[in-house]
Amino acid sequence: MMTKDIPNIGIYVIGDEILSGKRQDAHLSKAIEILKARGLQLSWAEYLGDDPARLVASFKRSLATNDIVFSFGGIGATPDDFTRQAAAEAINVPIERHAGAVAEIEAQFGEAAYPKRVLMADFPKGADLIPNPVNRIAGFSVKQHYFMPGFPQMSHPMMEWVLDTHYQHFFHQVIISELSILVMDAGESSLLDFMNEMTSKYPQLKLFSLPRLDTRRTIELGMKGDLTSIDTAMSEIKEKMTVLGYAWSELPK
Repeated sequence: MMTKDIPNIGIYVIGDEILSGKRQDAHLSKAIEILKARGLQLSWAEYLGDDPARLVASFKRSLATNDIVFSFGGIGATPDDFTRQAAAEAINVPIERHAGAVAEIEAQFGEAAYPKRVLMADFPKGADLIPNPVNRIAGFSVKQHYFMPGFPQMSHPMMEWVLDTHYQHFFHQVIISELSILVMDAGESSLLDFMNEMTSKYPQLKLFSLPRLDTRRTIELGMKGDLTSIDTAMSEIKEKMTVLGYAWSELPK
């Protein structure tokens, strides 16, 4: 959990074109940016191909949690779009045409909404709408899961709308900070016992160790978490490195 009260936040990025490299993912870095601007952080991300069985299994797993989940891609009406059907199967409801989604499509396209575009108003029964500011073909939500198009121009404003509409009470509850030092000529194995000790001593923080293999062997060693606790932990890390005889330098905050 990010804190005692804020649910984990995850994303799905869906599409064979991502896994094949035909298109580059534009969602992960932007989702992190959108969350960070609101004092939130991403807990997990998963990439999925256009595989109905795998989509259903993944959705069932996350729907069984309290996580807030944003899903990008696969909600079109072409034969390789399975997200809407997989979401319905995951919660064991049928697909039905959503009157509000139909109204949005008709308002945008008029008679050209039929017979094809209106298929994108077929959602899991009971789903709520996520407005699409670009072409008014809505996304949908079920149980804190928010399903949006794969087009970044559409889905990123839609994600922001979801957060600003439903989750403002979670914004900036905790100041998440990250501090680290660069330890010279150290190997992770020689610091492992100390790192385990720090993890046990500061369970509310997350320790990280990032080796660098460039002109000199170094380790970026740091803590991430609540700003009120992180200074104490980092002071202890610095003191220990000095006692062990390692040179170290501060890294920018």
